[in-house]
Amino acid sequence: MSNKIYEFPKSIKKDVIPHYCGGCAHGVVHKLIGQVMDELGIQGDVILAAPVGCAVFAYRYLDIDGLESPHGRAGAVATGLKRAHPDKIVMTYQGDGDLLAIGASETLHAANRGEGIVTFFVNNAIYGMTGGQMAPTTMPGQVSSTTPFGRKVEDAGYPMKGCELLNTLERPYYIERCSTHDVKHILKTKAAIKKAFEYQKENKGYCLVEILGICTTNWGMGAVESTEWLIKEMLPYFPLKVFRDKGVRTDA
Repeated sequence: MSNKIYEFPKSIKKDVIPHYCGGCAHGVVHKLIGQVMDELGIQGDVILAAPVGCAVFAYRYLDIDGLESPHGRAGAVATGLKRAHPDKIVMTYQGDGDLLAIGASETLHAANRGEGIVTFFVNNAIYGMTGGQMAPTTMPGQVSSTTPFGRKVEDAGYPMKGCELLNTLERPYYIERCSTHDVKHILKTKAAIKKAFEYQKENKGYCLVEILGICTTNWGMGAVESTEWLIKEMLPYFPLKVFRDKGVRTDA
């Protein structure tokens, strides 16, 4: 397995200038997905259910077939795609607002049914494209455009833990939370993405990889400060771990 993060994947379109802000995790995750598709030779077999949010144009950068989803409905769209094309690998690519707010029902029920799809979930603790509003994963005390004095858990509740929530269900096959805050963890994220795709090739069932990332624009910080904030504030609340992996024997 190649861990050269500087290699440019063939399955990423080179002639399109990305719209992501400097330091954004989406570009990193796109590249990792592209590398893994190249390594597994699955570019022609993957279908993307693209989201609404910062990654709304994911299909512009990933050179694969795709279908745009209404906001939050990627899980439902992916379900239809997989049932219509059971021989294909169907993936959703979603942010925290898309997956855990308006799309919470679609996410939970697709996972509960054990649909044969893989979801890559980028958690940057805020709504990005729509103006930096509080998201389901916004941290307690975190300032956003709708919580100018910080998120108050008495009013808004605590941040939702997507992996932990899905891990209460019986049908998911693989659930892991990763991060992009340094090279070591970027490589671990790549390994998780590869495992999820491999399970999809084997038709093992529902897989989700959550990936923590920064949002310099809506956090109002530079890349270094944002990375330090992720490590200090997000990692203790959103622990990096494998929550479910039915492909690993536990009785040995």
